[in-house]
Amino acid sequence: MKNYVLCAALLLFSISGFAQQNQVSQDTTKTQELDEVLVQAVRVNADSPITHSNLTKQELAKRNLGQDMPQLLNFLPSVVTTSDAGAGVGYTGIRVRGTDATRVNVTINGIPYNDPESQGTFWVNLGDFASSVESLQLQRGVGTSTNGSGAFGASLNLLTDAVTKDASAEISNSFGSYNTRKHTVKMSTGLLNDHFEISGRLSKIYSDGYVDRAFTDLKSYFLQGIYKDDNTLIKAITFGGKERTYQSWYGLTADQLQEDRRQNPYTYDNETDNYWQDHYQLHWNQRFNNFWSTNLGLNYTKGKGYFEQYKTDELAADFANLIEDGSDVIVRRWLDNDFYVLTANVTYKTSRLEWITGLSLSSYTGDHFGEVIWGSNLAPNTMIRDHYYDGTSLKNDYSVFSKATVILTDKLTGFADLQGRFVTYKTNGLNSDRIDFNTNARFNFFNPKVGLTYDLTKASSFYTSFAVANREPNRDDFEAGVTENETLNDVELGWRFKTSNLRLNSNLYYMFYKNQLVLTGALDDVGNPVRATSGKSYRLGLEVDAHWQISNAFSLAPNAAISQNKNRNFTTSRNGELINLGDTNIAFSPDVVIGNRFTYQPVSNFDMSLLSKYVGKQYMGNTDNPESVLDSYFVNDINVNYVITPKSLFKSITLSALVNNIFNKEYVSNGYFGSYDYPDTGSPTGTTTGYYAGYYPQATTNFLLGATFKF
Repeated sequence: MKNYVLCAALLLFSISGFAQQNQVSQDTTKTQELDEVLVQAVRVNADSPITHSNLTKQELAKRNLGQDMPQLLNFLPSVVTTSDAGAGVGYTGIRVRGTDATRVNVTINGIPYNDPESQGTFWVNLGDFASSVESLQLQRGVGTSTNGSGAFGASLNLLTDAVTKDASAEISNSFGSYNTRKHTVKMSTGLLNDHFEISGRLSKIYSDGYVDRAFTDLKSYFLQGIYKDDNTLIKAITFGGKERTYQSWYGLTADQLQEDRRQNPYTYDNETDNYWQDHYQLHWNQRFNNFWSTNLGLNYTKGKGYFEQYKTDELAADFANLIEDGSDVIVRRWLDNDFYVLTANVTYKTSRLEWITGLSLSSYTGDHFGEVIWGSNLAPNTMIRDHYYDGTSLKNDYSVFSKATVILTDKLTGFADLQGRFVTYKTNGLNSDRIDFNTNARFNFFNPKVGLTYDLTKASSFYTSFAVANREPNRDDFEAGVTENETLNDVELGWRFKTSNLRLNSNLYYMFYKNQLVLTGALDDVGNPVRATSGKSYRLGLEVDAHWQISNAFSLAPNAAISQNKNRNFTTSRNGELINLGDTNIAFSPDVVIGNRFTYQPVSNFDMSLLSKYVGKQYMGNTDNPESVLDSYFVNDINVNYVITPKSLFKSITLSALVNNIFNKEYVSNGYFGSYDYPDTGSPTGTTTGYYAGYYPQATTNFLLGATFKF
């Protein structure tokens, strides 16, 4: 590691020397909005050799009628989304290039949002968060250095509401199928005395869900205080929410899907997930001159909640002998955690160089425990809420990075990014199965990235990059006995073309892994996907996305991703024997993903879009078993927006409509698949392998209607 640090220091020294020789006057150096400095360290600009897509507040607002953030990203390249309850509200998921949400790094204002232990992202804890997002960037592949768990397929960074000059208020309501409704109130004082602003939001979202009784009840808030002058921006932000969702995590069997695709096999009336999460952020951005600026970020996140579950005919030993054998029992499994983060960045920028260096320090502590809150036959002296397991965890994550973009010639720009990341993870106590879970792991990672951009003409440019990412196992992986880190090498080669009416991006990527943790297709006892190490594997693909302004009224925005995703020499157990299956398809990685948005906008205050999505066949396991296939699907939505500008009272009234799945397609976007061995005297090994599968049906034709009143 000392050699890596020395290399980084030498690189920075040489870059600084180059900058001093090519420094230009402040009059010709571009300045940057202070708001965007919050995410400058984790974002890339338009001509960077990093494959990415951007979305603005205005683009998000058109479809923001109550569905979760992943649903709003559904039409970006290589993105596949799913919803446990079927209607896009509640527990929703996102995959990018076939990688699941635990491998998509998410930051909010540069602060890590992924849960440090599970590495997952739970948007259900931030209902209606899109209403407080100014912009977002989705980087595919390794991307640039970011804070938190390493990006192993994509990184998503969000910037919350920017400073607004004028006072405003907003009321937004939407209603739709399955008793879905969203109510949002926003306000801003505008800049007071040209320096201070207070703004905020309150939201409530409810849906019964497409699946029977798979309801979601979300309450959330966002509050921001700002101090601003020409060179200083200080933001104090708090946001969070409370969620209550009914169990729909286990999907349906094939037979249940055929009988009634909306049925829910769970009957206990409080089989629910309940969680509270509050975030507190403080950001201080300081611009010293047109060359130098700094950003300091502090964060504290408090999370606490439980999952309540009814179990029948249980063994006393599984519940610390708090019940008698054969008793029915109701338990609550709790998480209680605290997350502290400090980020600090320094930026130096001239007309030929942008150099950013910084660090991120975070510490996470978590308590895991289970309570018995009822039993049909409790053991003597058992008290309600006695714990049947207790465990603690501590995770510290430290990283330092330095990245530079240098204009080498009039046509050639270089990019270099070096990151060191150091992780420790410790656990003590019992897990939920009452098995000792004591871990003391340490990881030291070096993640270099380099790239070049070549401007062939003013309209056309090429880029190439090579990046390395490493990441540690998550809590479930450690429980399963996985202790090795994963390594990803990502090669990208792209072409960008832009004219006044056409924007075209295309890229080839080759992502090859060592010890990739792939989804096995199975679920654990609370619906979390189980992963296993696949050894060597790769993802090879072509992505194309475009925006074509056909005429003043018509535009087209298609994207397509064609890929091959393979495990190499994959070994599995079948009928009691280990079998090498050769190269197999990686689970949940369709070879074809296509999206399109066709928009008709005859006047500035009216637009109508046809949104289309095709997802090819995918396997739910890694053995290419025909029983694990998820069929391809093609779904179309219609989105309409009409803005009225009254002469009094309201600044504007926006009427919106979203009709999802207009052709009433019965489709399944997600599922699970697993195997088990059972005794068989007729088999040479004495066992035979059986298989099981589950499916998450998505909603047929459904709608959302909304109205937003701005004062």
